[in-house]
Amino acid sequence: MTFTPTRPKTGRTVRDAAAETTSAILAQLETGTVPWQRPWSAGPVRVPTSLSSGKPYRGINVFLLDFEAMAKGYASPYWGTYRQIGERGGQVRKGEKSTQIVFWKLLDKTDLVDGKAVARKIPLLRLFHVFNVAQCDWSEDAKLPAAPETNPVEAIEHAAELVAGYLATGPTLAHGGDQAYYRPATDAVQMPEMSAFQSAEHYYSTLYHELTHSTGHDSRLKRDGIAQGTFGRFGDPVYSFEELVAEMGAAMCCLLAGINQAATLPSSASYLAHWVKALRGDASLIIKAASAAQKAVDRLAGTVFTED
Repeated sequence: MTFTPTRPKTGRTVRDAAAETTSAILAQLETGTVPWQRPWSAGPVRVPTSLSSGKPYRGINVFLLDFEAMAKGYASPYWGTYRQIGERGGQVRKGEKSTQIVFWKLLDKTDLVDGKAVARKIPLLRLFHVFNVAQCDWSEDAKLPAAPETNPVEAIEHAAELVAGYLATGPTLAHGGDQAYYRPATDAVQMPEMSAFQSAEHYYSTLYHELTHSTGHDSRLKRDGIAQGTFGRFGDPVYSFEELVAEMGAAMCCLLAGINQAATLPSSASYLAHWVKALRGDASLIIKAASAAQKAVDRLAGTVFTED
């Protein structure tokens, strides 16, 4: 998909907004941190949630907000704009800095070409700034939702339930051996036994990665790199994009399940350098991959996300 510059309300073009978001991700990668993985545990795992709608954020915003919450130690999953916080009886404390997120949507447009109507899609991307509720002072009668309770045992049980419906009608899942992979040609996921993993969290993180790949099958989302029953070749752009989608999809599923994500791939110097090079070559890559991952997770878990 080609990005056509349009003018968001903020005054920036789509390319400007994509570049700013990519710069934020690159800054983390260049310090050795992979923002779509949870490199450490920072308290209970909760999905970043909109204060105004009460629904989880989607796409790249999941990672932008989750990383910021981990880095700053915010216990609450709720985020809102300055106006939304004020409307609910809150006041952002002096000196607190906002976190930039994006609103991403494809708009349908019809052009006349040689007298014929030609449909096309134009990307719309707007920038917003939000604060975590922990950055605010609240009045006694503030309309503030309580943070959900977390239970590690229940989270592991939920990790299996999250994709049970998908597996009932989706790819086959078999256990055994010492490799985890998805084979598009046979629409099959192969996993080592759970006992072979360091923890249940590692098992489900890996399973979610492979299941995200499977959503690209011809019978589902028909994503380049999986469609037609073959993976792209290692190192080529299609393969790299699909791997990024699978990593992000696994991270989103772990957040939804409420478990700490165990990285499915090592954060080695070469691994980090690969993503730095890829993102520098395409400022829209991270947003497109996160969007594709979101569609995959929607298919896996049947989850409804917000877009504000």
